[in-house]
Amino acid sequence: MKSLQLPPFKEKNVLITGGAGFLGSNLARRLLQQGAILTLFLKKGEDCKNIKDIQKKLTIIEGDLLKEEDVTKAIQRQEYLFHFAWQTNLKESMQHPQQDLQHDGVALLNIMESIRKHNPALKIIFTSTVTVIGMPEKISSNETEKNNPLSIYDVHKLLGEHYLSMYAQIYGLKTVALRLANVFGEYQSIDNPNRGVLNFMIGKALKGEPMTVYGKGDFIRDYSYVQNFIDAFLLAAASDKVHGQSLVLGSGKGFTFNEVVDTIKKITKEITGKDVTITHVPFHGDEHSINKRNFVADSTRFQKLTGWYPQVSFEEGLRRTILFYYQSKA
Repeated sequence: MKSLQLPPFKEKNVLITGGAGFLGSNLARRLLQQGAILTLFLKKGEDCKNIKDIQKKLTIIEGDLLKEEDVTKAIQRQEYLFHFAWQTNLKESMQHPQQDLQHDGVALLNIMESIRKHNPALKIIFTSTVTVIGMPEKISSNETEKNNPLSIYDVHKLLGEHYLSMYAQIYGLKTVALRLANVFGEYQSIDNPNRGVLNFMIGKALKGEPMTVYGKGDFIRDYSYVQNFIDAFLLAAASDKVHGQSLVLGSGKGFTFNEVVDTIKKITKEITGKDVTITHVPFHGDEHSINKRNFVADSTRFQKLTGWYPQVSFEEGLRRTILFYYQSKA
């Protein structure tokens, strides 16, 4: 497979909100490898375990995205902003919708206003989600699918997309929203059942615990290895062709959940010798309908605009992730 020609970020000033999280910490490592001048914007007291080994190579600003003075200070002299800071628990968003709007929607609006007033040349890359379309009409879906968000989390992601689009059209700001399919990989929690189901299953397998499959396990999803998305983030940041757009991002390949856990079981046994079991249980009565859908991402538009395509296969990405957590616990 031909390698991607990734844009250089050497000595570029880059800001990441939520930079100690799953996506942020992976992107931070890649940018440091490229020689970027990197700043992370974190909440005060945020857990920094994901960036412990690289902390001395970057600048950390602790602040509140709801405070204009904190945001304005952070974006000074920055050329790129990757906005990852977001409440990621769907159930939490439904239980506390006003709080979710404040910390996500209002915070993003504050960022956009600060960029408009103080650094209009800065480019912002925002991570949205493919679930803003709700229940897709067909399994393989692209940007033409009707938006029909079925949770507060998805409503606010879609709101964020509209903010970026409007600021691009009215004020000429450089923006792009990337609708991510299911992401897995290193530095995502393997203990949280509410976010990152594939990583959670890896955690269960490495502990020798049964992997639980809800329903028949025949629902189809598009699972994407995080390093493929890091490539996409860098290409989106450097491209002038994506401004003002919301673009679908995924591997383009669908796997049933049964296929996923079978592959985790196989690789875990190869690496650890543990032969974990797989159990099937009914869906909980309060399980959100979005978790039962079939979905595969059609990223054709993004690929044509940027030249991106996944470099690492699903199985190889799984192997790298399982080996990472196995070695980190050893």
